[in-house]
Amino acid sequence: MAATLSLPLPAPEATATASRLAGLRRFAVAITALNLLGHTLLGFEAAYAYPLVALATGYSTELLLEVVEASALQRPLAFWGSPRTFIDFLLPAHITSLAIAMLLYSNANLWPIALATAIAIGSKAIFRVAVCGQTRHFLNPSNFGISLVLLLFPWVGITAPYQFTENLHGAGDWLLPAAIVVTGSFLNSRFTHRMPLIGAWLAAFALQALLRSVLFGTPMIPALLPMTGVAFVLFTFYMVTDPGTTPFTLRGQLVFGAAVGATYGLLMACHVAFGMFFALTLVCLCRGAWLFLQPSQPLAFSLPSVPALARPLLPPWLASLRLH
Repeated sequence: MAATLSLPLPAPEATATASRLAGLRRFAVAITALNLLGHTLLGFEAAYAYPLVALATGYSTELLLEVVEASALQRPLAFWGSPRTFIDFLLPAHITSLAIAMLLYSNANLWPIALATAIAIGSKAIFRVAVCGQTRHFLNPSNFGISLVLLLFPWVGITAPYQFTENLHGAGDWLLPAAIVVTGSFLNSRFTHRMPLIGAWLAAFALQALLRSVLFGTPMIPALLPMTGVAFVLFTFYMVTDPGTTPFTLRGQLVFGAAVGATYGLLMACHVAFGMFFALTLVCLCRGAWLFLQPSQPLAFSLPSVPALARPLLPPWLASLRLH
């Protein structure tokens, strides 16, 4: 009989990591393309310096925090090794930075963009809870950075929703949102597996519009109108579905999406502006508090523990930066 060749199956952790990286790469390509098209063709009104300042801040903050953490925990640098490793390490910072540069508007001032980006990246190292024996951040980084800057500086706002299709006419007004929906659906079904969360969020958004119409006399069409904008589509497929800060289970996704929609409706009933961003931040905070209070979670707000290695872990030119 012919011998059967048996190949080892990849470990679940390796498969999950590969899927995560594939998703991050595609998300990064998509948001980069949208920013380039926005500043050249679509009609973005923000300065060209917005994405440059955000990226410079995001990259430097991510690298600095990694050096400090690796030095404190005596472990290898996560970005050290090869150019691909370095690029993959910066993918989350790249996505977060461009999202903030695209959605936040501070007129001619660039420092609110830098501040929001630094807050977003820094929140991943500060606001952490224990999940399945590991510590993970629970705040959506870009959304938290935007929300906090909006709260601290009332003169900062969100970019005008019309800018995403300002220079498009006719079929172009439909093709761009359709492309975002198609690509976002593919990414979230194939890589992040957050389609149930999207469905729950959309259903809850429609339901809160109906309830506000019945209870408070809010016209139904204006209450549903945000769903027709490109900004809403981007929020739905590229922000609320962040796999690092949302539940993985079906039940958890349904509850999370419905909670964001319900919180948005409550904020709108209280006449609070920028409701989508604040709603997502509040739900992430509540989820983080719930995870923190779980008796099965022995760890609290802390950096992940990594076994120390015997040999030097930092390159020589970084040895002076070690923490004692």
